[in-house]
Amino acid sequence: MTKETPLAGRVAIVTGGAKGIGAAVATCLAEDGAHLALVGRDRSAVEAAAASLDEKFPGRDTIGIACDVTDEAAVAAMTQSVVARFGALDILVNTAGGTGPIETPAAEYPVEALREILELNVVGTFLPCKHAIPHLIRRGGGRIVNLAGTSGLRGYRNRSGYSASKWAVRGLTRTLALELGPYDITVNDVCPNVTNGARMDRIVAEKARKLGKDPTAVYADFAAQTALGRFVDEIDVAEAVRFLVSPAARNITGHDIPVDAGWDV
Repeated sequence: MTKETPLAGRVAIVTGGAKGIGAAVATCLAEDGAHLALVGRDRSAVEAAAASLDEKFPGRDTIGIACDVTDEAAVAAMTQSVVARFGALDILVNTAGGTGPIETPAAEYPVEALREILELNVVGTFLPCKHAIPHLIRRGGGRIVNLAGTSGLRGYRNRSGYSASKWAVRGLTRTLALELGPYDITVNDVCPNVTNGARMDRIVAEKARKLGKDPTAVYADFAAQTALGRFVDEIDVAEAVRFLVSPAARNITGHDIPVDAGWDV
């Protein structure tokens, strides 16, 4: 380990690592020297992202693995292939997830959509944790960071499925922190608020359509709810993850880290 590359020699899995917040996280960890496995459903996307990171940050390796994080057999095989490739596992960052229906009251929320968002956001976080844990214990310690959200800190009107899923991620995080603390494994979650990027653009467009508003007004409404009056950027969330997996965060576990421009105050 050096000051410039504090994660040199460490091995990390980043689910959802080819785009959005996951890609920003992967960039930070590669910059800090970690070997990476980028996991996602789109094989071409994760492989292209892996090649890009290796070109930008030589001297360490990245692999892209196609995997559906809601499929236990696929997750087990993915985890084993990462350990076979790199010899160990030190860090798991779960950013894969979805949003589900928006501006949809619970009385109108399709149960199929509820099951789908819980499967993706909760089961898709649990399974990588389940299969990473034995390897982290064998390594003598490690880090797990899950992506929750500010919608898991309060109720979220007309987003019952998404909010429920993020509350569940927080509960899973705290439970795992208690279970894994004796093995020197920390488990935390990061809670972004509205974050600039393609996903938020889609949410704003759909919200504007359903409410009959101009998208600019919807953006302004979201920003006005924060103390700083702005959205956060994907790199802001990634920097929080970078800290949580670093040696500096060795005594932080079981906590929610809001990156929200002062929304939950």
